[in-house]
Amino acid sequence: MNILGGYRVLDLSVAMAGPLAAMRLGDLGADVVKVEPVTGEWQRHTAAGGATGNEINASFLSLNRNKRSLAVDLKSDAGRELLYELVRTTDVFLQNYRPGVAARLGVDYDTLRALKPSLVYVSISGYGESGPYAEWPGQDLLVQAMSGALFSAGRPDEPPVAAPYFLADAVTAYSAFEGVLAALLHRERTGEGQLVQVNMLDAVLALQMQELSVHTVGGVPQTRSEEVHAHSYIRAPYGIFTTADGYISLAFANLPVLAEVLDAPQLAGLDAERDGFARRDEIAAAVSTALRRETTEHWMLKLRERGVWCGPVLSYDDVRTDPQVLHNESFVTYEHPTEGTVTTPGFPYRFSRTPADVHRPAPLVGEHTDELLAELGISPATRQALLDDGAVRRRNA
Repeated sequence: MNILGGYRVLDLSVAMAGPLAAMRLGDLGADVVKVEPVTGEWQRHTAAGGATGNEINASFLSLNRNKRSLAVDLKSDAGRELLYELVRTTDVFLQNYRPGVAARLGVDYDTLRALKPSLVYVSISGYGESGPYAEWPGQDLLVQAMSGALFSAGRPDEPPVAAPYFLADAVTAYSAFEGVLAALLHRERTGEGQLVQVNMLDAVLALQMQELSVHTVGGVPQTRSEEVHAHSYIRAPYGIFTTADGYISLAFANLPVLAEVLDAPQLAGLDAERDGFARRDEIAAAVSTALRRETTEHWMLKLRERGVWCGPVLSYDDVRTDPQVLHNESFVTYEHPTEGTVTTPGFPYRFSRTPADVHRPAPLVGEHTDELLAELGISPATRQALLDDGAVRRRNA
């Protein structure tokens, strides 16, 4: 049995943060039931990058493996009663509705706690359940912009640049995942369920523990550089630099050593801890000029010989064939009934006794509706009546 084998999770979330958190629980063996509208979850119809797929797009595939799908109309009395029956068999309930929506649907914490007092109920929001921004859309880029992080890199006369992936969503997902595991541990010890609230803004602020503490405790201003620099609170040189044939990443270099390797004598007498901050632009400019003279491979060999921290800058194509990625088996490949062979990122953890695995591909809309209703003891005739009334949907129905 996997670590979370025997636990049931109801995933009523949409988009990325909630589904990713629920998928990680499924990766560890939980029985994750994706409760979605009869038309399918929103992410099924929104193809990131235009990767539409045959019946399921790449976005949905990437966030919903190891789940079963129950397609049900929660706005109908019959659909809501079905959900209540399922809640009585459930350990974790996860949703990321806008504030107030769960109560209108009758799936708020107080309502469900009355049905299952030991329930761990996870509510994910953009900015919190209350407060001046509670009704604002909690979208990844907007949260990144509000987190303060974007003014820690780049040049002061240029617009800040956001992370080129869904950073806020991912961090929020892992915060929710962590919250579920902690709440389940508490329940194992005490028998108590509880409400777990996670919001995207707090998740991204907490991620900046060091940076914000340097600002709030150390009083160091957040100052961007004129020259290339990747982090306002780290000494130069630090960032991505251009070489004769590409790019190289460089961090925490000893300046006298760098002066020798790059043949940049102006760096020889500098102290990294003192001058790395005070003369940041001057150092970055000298390093930039020197690195352009030779190829990335040349500099990687020379710099690593002297213990300078450096690395290549890889594209997605490069990552998929990178020897360390291949060694780690960082991607997993499995078969999907409509999408064929699927390769996606795998698991961020390793367990010696209870490894994570892909035991279910991302479900089709309502693929497991009949199966789940049968588990609740609902007769075939009643199941058919629910289908006829539109309260539920099953695959190809």
